[in-house]
Amino acid sequence: MKEISNISKAIMWDATVACNPEYDGKFFYAIKTTGVFCRPSCRSKTPKYNNVSFFSNAVEAQKAGYRPCKRCRPDLKLINYDPIKSIIEDTKEMIKNNFWKNIHLNDMAAEVGVSCFHLNRIFRKRTGYTPRMYLEKVRIRKAKELLLTTRLNNTEIGYQIGYQSISSFYNAFKRSTGLTPSQFQTKHLETAMYLSNLFHNQGH
Repeated sequence: MKEISNISKAIMWDATVACNPEYDGKFFYAIKTTGVFCRPSCRSKTPKYNNVSFFSNAVEAQKAGYRPCKRCRPDLKLINYDPIKSIIEDTKEMIKNNFWKNIHLNDMAAEVGVSCFHLNRIFRKRTGYTPRMYLEKVRIRKAKELLLTTRLNNTEIGYQIGYQSISSFYNAFKRSTGLTPSQFQTKHLETAMYLSNLFHNQGH
């Protein structure tokens, strides 16, 4: 293949494998097996070399029949593209879909293709939480739901939402709510009962 903007095919392939953002806007690559084209920085699974075609711009890729990747949005102008947002959203999605598992920061970082240090830093900068804190937030939200809508005991709930010991669950729950799971359950069930009685006493 001829060179694109004086960039050799070998360099473009290296940039693709490395998800190098420095080459965004200089070329695009398309994957024959999926019919999708991406930016060099896209953190989707690296395609096989023989399945890749390179283009100098997004219009050429679309004319060739490829559709833009939903993850890296190569159809947007570079100034509007935010690769960090994609990493944050993918990390959140992974946590929401796996919160009951024994997942760690290195699992999350591997999933989105960045280092643990980088993920921890950008996630906290954008959300105010570390990935670990966000995982706890998701787990406690689920625990509240189970406490108020099921007959599961505290131990069962703790293990179901991913904690390896009941003490870890209690500590996390109290850190988040200021209450133990039992105190939270009693408080909210009493409130629900009070509102129900008030509703009926008013003749509704």
